[in-house]
Amino acid sequence: MALTREQMAMRVARELEDGFYVNLGIGIPTLVANYVPDDIDVMLQSENGLLGMGRFPTEEEVDPDMINAGKQTVTARPGAAIFSSAESFAMIRGGHVDLTVLGAFEVDQNGNIASWMIPGKLIKGMGGAMDLVAGAENIICTMTHASKHGESKLLESCNLPLTGAGCINRVLTDLAYLEIKDGAFILKERAPGVSVEEIKEKTAGKLIVPEHVPEMVFAE
Repeated sequence: MALTREQMAMRVARELEDGFYVNLGIGIPTLVANYVPDDIDVMLQSENGLLGMGRFPTEEEVDPDMINAGKQTVTARPGAAIFSSAESFAMIRGGHVDLTVLGAFEVDQNGNIASWMIPGKLIKGMGGAMDLVAGAENIICTMTHASKHGESKLLESCNLPLTGAGCINRVLTDLAYLEIKDGAFILKERAPGVSVEEIKEKTAGKLIVPEHVPEMVFAE
């Protein structure tokens, strides 16, 4: 079966390392805050000016003034710092973020990403995505593998206006975890119960499939 949003966040959380500074984009990436392993120390950064973002609040903990870039209420962990968005973007543009987790509309086999506009639809702006993909070397995209019409979002070449070029090296979809290298998607893991054949069918870009592709494992 395809991964749920929560399972996708859990899988991304496994990529966190002790001491990392991590920016979480809007959507599925924000859920990663709920699954940071207890045995590592990670500082989550929100581009609106919060370093040290914690998990989502309980009903009793909600503070309407404490929000992330997606205007969701969040908590702050001990040692957190609050500052202006200008300082936040200086941190991003200066290359001080160890890992960025972003959503996307399309990603292609050359590491290009389209995430900010669909022509003819309401455009809210590109947000901080262009700065993030330009200032980070370690980026994971989270997205559905195909559209609701069954069309692949992992392409030979992006069709939508680009957010960044040649900047994406890993993609986690609801079907698979893939690396992008040398002009191809390399299948590393598949969602529980999802076949290699289904992933092949729904990947329009060049796909390299190793001899053994393990299933992701999630605790009961």
